[in-house]
Amino acid sequence: MIGKLLDTNAVIALQRSGKAFLEFLSQNPNILIPAIVIGELYFGAFNSGKLEFNIAVIDAFVTKNTILHADEITGKSYAKIRYSLKQKGHPIPENDLWIAATAMQYNLVFSDTR
Repeated sequence: MIGKLLDTNAVIALQRSGKAFLEFLSQNPNILIPAIVIGELYFGAFNSGKLEFNIAVIDAFVTKNTILHADEITGKSYAKIRYSLKQKGHPIPENDLWIAATAMQYNLVFSDTR
């Protein structure tokens, strides 16, 4: 799969950039978003003071990009990553593990949007 995988922080930073966000989307037609990122974005919207506006922005973003869903392969990757990090004494937040597992499953690297 070819495209740019974005995590939650990258999506939020891009959205805040206004015109730069639209330019980035136009220059990168195949944006890949792990399903867990969508959940984090909606959670942020529910915590915001502009719920309806933020939901509309996320809805529009979701319909224009590819969502990568988790399955048993993602789960196996998640377990391997989590176990490895536990053995090293370097745990990371659960959602970040799922995003990393999705990236691993699809042989993707996170895109630096800067």
